[in-house]
Amino acid sequence: MADEAEGGKEGEKKIVHVYPLVKHSDMNEEMRIEAIELTIMACEKYSSNYEHAAKVIKETMDKKFGIYWHVVVGEGFGFEVSYETQNILYLFFAGNLAIVLWKCS
Repeated sequence: MADEAEGGKEGEKKIVHVYPLVKHSDMNEEMRIEAIELTIMACEKYSSNYEHAAKVIKETMDKKFGIYWHVVVGEGFGFEVSYETQNILYLFFAGNLAIVLWKCS
């Protein structure tokens, strides 16, 4: 019986990624690295306020790479967007936290 209980616990373990997991990006490498670093910083600093994290990411991307950036930060959402080529990044951070940023003018 003790073995069955332990076996059940093992099957329930979740894999939590603490590093950024890029699901899709067509950005050039330099822009992608800067965007990932910015995203990690904002999400760690404002972990209890996704709206503020998204605002910081958007404003910084607007200053560094031109205006018309859009950002979504959250859990459990789907999306379909039109974007300028070489200007989208979709990643997961700290488990289920998804971040999408794209440029569309």
